[in-house]
Amino acid sequence: MNTPVILVNTNDEQIGHMPKLEAHQKGLLHRAFSIFIFNQRGQIMMQQRALDKYHSGGLWTNTCCSHPILNESTEETAHKRLLEEMGITCDLIPVTKFIYKAELGNGLIEHEYDHVFIGYSNDAPILNKNEANAWKWMDIDVLKEEINSNPDLYTAWLKPALEHLTNYLLTEKNKILN
Repeated sequence: MNTPVILVNTNDEQIGHMPKLEAHQKGLLHRAFSIFIFNQRGQIMMQQRALDKYHSGGLWTNTCCSHPILNESTEETAHKRLLEEMGITCDLIPVTKFIYKAELGNGLIEHEYDHVFIGYSNDAPILNKNEANAWKWMDIDVLKEEINSNPDLYTAWLKPALEHLTNYLLTEKNKILN
């Protein structure tokens, strides 16, 4: 929790850094990333966060999410965290970015400039139990229905990340069809 996060402005320009817990207590905008790994059937690998996480413990979320390390590119850290959390290595493609803000309870606020990456793998993950409690594959449509029906089972950032990802995928599909 003392690991620094990179504080940014709304243009994603670095303006400083601060311990992760303090940034979440103050609700300051900081850089983050979300990774969605797809299998050959087009399903997303979901992870259930470790139960003892200081926020959002036990909630379901995308394959991997974290914060870039100081003096390292967001993509470099994304590769490292995917391996550390899920035991997976694959190419990652940056697809979109967005800003969101959400109260998490316990006086914590998530305010992130989130970089979204996708990757492809059919491998079963090797979970780091300090990070992830469980995993499963889910179809996008089923996931969207589940989030709408049971929002308290999912992290605050998953719904906006999934919306931005879906918009990207639809745009790419339309480019191919036209």
